[in-house]
Amino acid sequence: MDRRRLLKKGLIATAGVATSSLFGCGSLTSATKDNSKTNWGYIGKEGPENWGNISSDFEVCRLGETQSPVNLESAVDADLPALKIDYKQTPLRIINNGHTIQVNYQPGSTLTLDGETYELLQFHFHHPSEHKVNGEALPMELHLVHKNEKGALAVVGVFLKEAKANPTLQKVWQAMPLQKGKEKNVSNVSVNAAELLPENQDYYRYFGSLTTPPCSETVNWIVLKEPVEISSRQVEKFAKIFPMNARPVQLVKRRFLLE
Repeated sequence: MDRRRLLKKGLIATAGVATSSLFGCGSLTSATKDNSKTNWGYIGKEGPENWGNISSDFEVCRLGETQSPVNLESAVDADLPALKIDYKQTPLRIINNGHTIQVNYQPGSTLTLDGETYELLQFHFHHPSEHKVNGEALPMELHLVHKNEKGALAVVGVFLKEAKANPTLQKVWQAMPLQKGKEKNVSNVSVNAAELLPENQDYYRYFGSLTTPPCSETVNWIVLKEPVEISSRQVEKFAKIFPMNARPVQLVKRRFLLE
């Protein structure tokens, strides 16, 4: 077996062990449960450097060994296969949850990874980007969150760069709630997450965590290399609500970054 296949096999094994450990310790629930009753944020005493001390549920933020986001550099060429994505149109259901703007997706849109089917649950945004490339951040980052039947997560990260206005994002931006509140169903408006992906879908891959509390180490990360365009006005509108909602990069430690 050549080195590339060994690296990919090792990544899959790591993800499998992590998922199995979730069922053993009950952490799967905490990975997806509502933590809105515990205050956390991005600055001051509630900021990322203190997440691990805010609640016992958040200890992994401080003690974890495979935390996200990371700086994407020195990736190993693993001849990764093309992504298998099947996203469909969904009615626009949007929420300001106090930490980001999130669009909840109806069932039926999928990502296939390592022979496993992951269903798209929601997508949301960070300003600036959470992942960096060779130490450089981009204006924003989109996260498309998927989950399989075993409870494992796969998140596709898409960098957003300033250029021309993005028409699909504009639908979301026009409905963007300015204040934290309940989910809003937007009449006669639908979006397709496929329109938020770049034409070139080359990607980085690594195993990591949620980038928000409880920082559960349950995530197969797929970060697309090519950014998608967004206008400066669109960035500014989001930034007025969320001036900073990005966790700093975490240590890679012994993990492989694949490309």
